[in-house]
Amino acid sequence: MHTPGRWLRTGIALALATAGAAGHAASIKISCGSVGQELDLCKRSAEAWAKQTGHQVQVVATPNDASERLALYQQVLGAGSDKIDVFQIDVVWPGLLANHLQDLKPASRGAEAQHFPAFVANNTVAGRLVAMPWFVNAGLLFYRKDLLDKHKLAVPSTWTELTTSARRIQDAERAAGNDRMWGYVWQGRAYEGLTCNALEWSVSHGGGSIVESDGRISARNPKLADALKTAAGWVGSISPTAVLNYAEEESRGVFQAGNAVFMRNWPYAWSLAQADGSTIKGKVGIAPLPAGPGGKPTATLGGESLAVSKYSRNAALATELVLYMTSAAVQKERALTGSFNPTRPALYQDAEVLKANPFMGDLVGAFTSAVARPTAATGSQYNKVSNEFWNATHDVLAGSAKPDEALAKLESNLKRASRGGRWN
Repeated sequence: MHTPGRWLRTGIALALATAGAAGHAASIKISCGSVGQELDLCKRSAEAWAKQTGHQVQVVATPNDASERLALYQQVLGAGSDKIDVFQIDVVWPGLLANHLQDLKPASRGAEAQHFPAFVANNTVAGRLVAMPWFVNAGLLFYRKDLLDKHKLAVPSTWTELTTSARRIQDAERAAGNDRMWGYVWQGRAYEGLTCNALEWSVSHGGGSIVESDGRISARNPKLADALKTAAGWVGSISPTAVLNYAEEESRGVFQAGNAVFMRNWPYAWSLAQADGSTIKGKVGIAPLPAGPGGKPTATLGGESLAVSKYSRNAALATELVLYMTSAAVQKERALTGSFNPTRPALYQDAEVLKANPFMGDLVGAFTSAVARPTAATGSQYNKVSNEFWNATHDVLAGSAKPDEALAKLESNLKRASRGGRWN
């Protein structure tokens, strides 16, 4: 595993400077993710801004793993470093990083009003707009249309249906010669991505959000235990044991190679699956994630924003770069090229966007009703809560703990970390 310090040294050493005027031209350093086409599209937009303004931009690659990226950011910001001016931050980080970030509202000229209000509210801490929404995410079910048609099966609407269909198609395809076929791939590594998956399992079973909006700890309950038991039953059955170390790209790699029937992932995987040269081009459908017994289809809210460091020596220019990168034109290009969901409602009525990404119109409800992680209730302690949750979940998936045992331990740990068993 890469350490945050190594990532920082390597990222900056490999930073790609765009064309810009020499001498008096400022140099803005922006961190970008590198899942799927993230890094390439970030570079493209940054280069366009540099060409227009005559300034320079250095694009700093950061870890794919969200937990490693957060650790890197906390290291850089905690040191008051100006090594990065603009940070790409996860939807759950504004509260954690707010004290180190600029208020964008004085310079935004009201641009935030053109984005989803809930996302703007998420990025507003103590009245300060600490980040501008860039793209919104929700967990989705990707499936092989051709295989469901071949085996005369419908798109599953419950986890039980998914399990049954995945097993049936997996076994039939293996018998036909593809011994690498798996029924279902997802994100099972012990990191933030597993929290997203496990929250979907929990809420879709009626098991709650671990910590509820009123601060009540709800982790120890039979519906969540059943959800974890179901997921643990997939490992080594319809999901490879290696799924316990899968993040987004490992899951996509198996699915895009044609070796999985179903995949849970974020929307970015659509454009890659449909790209020229993709083994599964034209064979993929997208649907809401399944429901559990007595529950409803549930997607975890995800997404990324751009923020300006309080320690930037060029904060005004960095803010201008953020406003450009989150503009309607750039968000539309990212939607067309990389299937990144815009944070601007108007773009969901754009004919070109909908033609390139039919699911953005068909499944808009999955994005507008996605379930937020318990960041509001837990505030600056969210990362600890999530860490406890993903570790407890991973223990169950790996077979080293029973669901009831893991959840009892999780509840105990959360109570110790909270104020008398509540978070507010």
